[in-house]
Amino acid sequence: MTDTFGFQLSDVSRLMRRRFDERARLIGVTRTQWRTLTTLSRNEGMNQGGLAELLEVEPITLCRMIDRLEEADLVERRRDPQDRRAWRIYLTEKARPLIVQLRVIADGLFEDALDGIDAAAREALRNTLDRIRDNLNSADQNETAHG
Repeated sequence: MTDTFGFQLSDVSRLMRRRFDERARLIGVTRTQWRTLTTLSRNEGMNQGGLAELLEVEPITLCRMIDRLEEADLVERRRDPQDRRAWRIYLTEKARPLIVQLRVIADGLFEDALDGIDAAAREALRNTLDRIRDNLNSADQNETAHG
């Protein structure tokens, strides 16, 4: 059961990413760009280091991505008032409609993925995934405390 569960979860995740990429590509956005823009929309004004940590990428990798997004006028860097060496990242007005489009794409993908699954089963799935995430986060905290 464990191997099957892990493979199923990985397969679903991979397929969701692939299908989203296909749809997002139609509006000219790469996976890395949509992930960065979406994360930034939830954490606007965060510094580059914190954003890199959230995205689980190296700071230099994020710096290059922010450079490209800045060139496309989708984000802007502003000096951190408390630390002149640091930059805070903000979305531009041009990025906001793109994020709305990405949300529409994601909602459509979720509906396609959950087609034929009733509301109760969807809620049960959401609760189960929340529990799995909580269990894994708990395990990380326990390992850190004891390791």
